[in-house]
Amino acid sequence: MNIIIIEDELKAARSLENMIAEVRPQAKVIAQLQSIDSSVRYLTENKQPDLIFMDIQLSDGLCFEIFKSVKITCPIIFCTAFDEYSLEAFKANSVDYVLKPFSKTDIADAFKKVDELKNFFQQSIMPDLGNLLSQIAQPAGKKSFLVFKHNKYTTVSTDSIAFFYIRNEATSIMCFDQQEYSLNQSLDQVISLLSPVQFFRLNRQYIVNFNAIKEVEHYFMRKLFVKLTIPTPEKLLINKEKAPVFLNWLENR
Repeated sequence: MNIIIIEDELKAARSLENMIAEVRPQAKVIAQLQSIDSSVRYLTENKQPDLIFMDIQLSDGLCFEIFKSVKITCPIIFCTAFDEYSLEAFKANSVDYVLKPFSKTDIADAFKKVDELKNFFQQSIMPDLGNLLSQIAQPAGKKSFLVFKHNKYTTVSTDSIAFFYIRNEATSIMCFDQQEYSLNQSLDQVISLLSPVQFFRLNRQYIVNFNAIKEVEHYFMRKLFVKLTIPTPEKLLINKEKAPVFLNWLENR
């Protein structure tokens, strides 16, 4: 199996290559690329590999720009520190979406999914690739959260949550009925539990439910101003770097 690694952090690329050598010694890393430009050039001039490990934020932009210039037909395992791009990754031949810092077990599990994909094609006359990738790569998301309020434990349905946010340095839940609850998890932990189809992390302070979004406006400095169906303690702003990803999420969910 020939593999290329697209990763702008050399230390991370070396670490990944070492893990690949441990969990799949018969595989060969034939190239390490650090940018959109170098990746497009390599994939245009060379035969495509059997598998690509790809970071999302590269030195010259988001890796999804590569797909605008090159048709990639091999499976891709995305390795990234950012969880909000999983929907876009899913549309780009994604077999797995591994969050940094990843372990040797994570890489081994990713290879297992690649093997399952190959076995499926070998056994099926008319394979439904979209359905298979959906089953393999698309997380269902947590159905409820256990909360404690007024000396009682109760569960809050995820569908009833309008948004999660940071209040007084702690994570809080705001429901559509404007009931509020506290959580022990950080927003980083929360977003990893949610369906990326239903929830989006706007910024460091807020994760919102698609059903809570009322409208979106352009704001100063190419930011976006997101209005919800219920009041929020402050304006919900998305910076210009994340704005295209958010709009794509709105359009393609």
